[in-house]
Amino acid sequence: MSHATTYNDKVVRQFAVMTVIWGIVGMLVGVIIAAQLIWPDLTMGISWLSYGRLRPLHTNAVIFAFGGSALFATSYYCVQRTCHARLFSNALASFTFWGWQAVIVGAAITLPLGLTMGKEYAELIWPLAILIALVWVAYAIVFFGTIVKRQVKHIYVANWFFGAFILTVAVLHIVNNLAMPATLTHSYPIYSGTVDAMVQWWYGHNAVGFFLTAGFLGMMYYFVPKQAGRPVYSYRLSIVHFWSLIAIYMWAGPHHLHYTALPDWVQTLGMVFSLMLLAPSWGGMINGIMTLSGAWHKLRTDPILRFMIVALSFYGMSTFEGPMMSIKTVNALSHYTDWTIGHVHSGALGWVAMISIGSLYSLFPRLLGLPSMYSTRLIEWHFWTSTIGTVLYIVAMWIAGVMQGLMWRTFNDDGTLTYTFIEVLKLTEPFYLLRLLGGVIFLSGMFIMLYNLIKTWQMAPASEREVPVRAPAHA
Repeated sequence: MSHATTYNDKVVRQFAVMTVIWGIVGMLVGVIIAAQLIWPDLTMGISWLSYGRLRPLHTNAVIFAFGGSALFATSYYCVQRTCHARLFSNALASFTFWGWQAVIVGAAITLPLGLTMGKEYAELIWPLAILIALVWVAYAIVFFGTIVKRQVKHIYVANWFFGAFILTVAVLHIVNNLAMPATLTHSYPIYSGTVDAMVQWWYGHNAVGFFLTAGFLGMMYYFVPKQAGRPVYSYRLSIVHFWSLIAIYMWAGPHHLHYTALPDWVQTLGMVFSLMLLAPSWGGMINGIMTLSGAWHKLRTDPILRFMIVALSFYGMSTFEGPMMSIKTVNALSHYTDWTIGHVHSGALGWVAMISIGSLYSLFPRLLGLPSMYSTRLIEWHFWTSTIGTVLYIVAMWIAGVMQGLMWRTFNDDGTLTYTFIEVLKLTEPFYLLRLLGGVIFLSGMFIMLYNLIKTWQMAPASEREVPVRAPAHA
């Protein structure tokens, strides 16, 4: 590839900056709803600030606005470097950025107004669902088009994970959102009853499996070796990790529907495949962590690398916890309790957010033509706020969840429940305070990141801030 060829880094910069901004917005809403569970009158009865309206806004903002923007930024960056090719289409890449921001703004307007499809992680009304599909098709064309025009024969493993995430999310989103529009803001799903629940959790769990796992594993397979200055520990293991993960993950969804009207054999199938998932998940974690072989000393001085390794540790922990919670007897205790919330956030804060933050700290100086971020000390502070905030959050929810599960299944000799719901709730309140504290600490780290980014941006040469393309350095 000639050095006259340039990469399209403008769209990477746009998505990277919006990742930080949407992260702050989404996590701030999360802190507000955590506080509402302690002080229900916090928002003074304003309907569009009620818990039921803000909770889907929080999940959509952190998953799709924060997580999605991080995935767009890193996949566009990685695919250009590993293929030695410019993005397939500047216009389509630009459309994915502005289209995705339009979806997010649409969500921020419609969800507080109570306009929703009523499906977990798929709440957005049908016009926005169609816009998501259009943006996603454009994303696939840009990504795979870049791979087709690559200047090197080999397709690096990070691109396999990004590619699988893009294709699978397209199928999941389109199938789960099939509906009959009735008005501009209302529609009826084409599925009914148990089938609707099954399709929803096939989508819901694979949103976790592909959007929040496969995509971020692509990030891990590029940025961990890059930051460590070491090759991936085992390339063979990365390929086994890829194929086993995508083959097994698709079947795990029914574990969300234990003890429901779903046929028992389907529930068992979901449980068995969930347990099998432990192997590829831990294979990937080990591959990432062992990449530091011979470079462990770097953890002492490099907080970016520390972000990534702690993220991998949380990935290993939450992918052990998930299969365990899918076992029917464990699920009988854990389901409908805050243990589930703790599990979700060990993955969301510990894995997804921390690998994204680490990757962005690695990415920003490269995008701005600088040797490093403005302040390593601030990254250090951010690392500790993230780690302490996450641990406080999930420990509080683990204790609260196990307590709730045990109290709700305690019976008197005459068969009546020993504890009323309100008694359980009262004993849960201290743990909600601890969860809120963890969330506030984690959110404070995002503000540190924003300040560090602004100062880094100001240090960058004017040409790097404004020119949308750069000559390629080595990948």
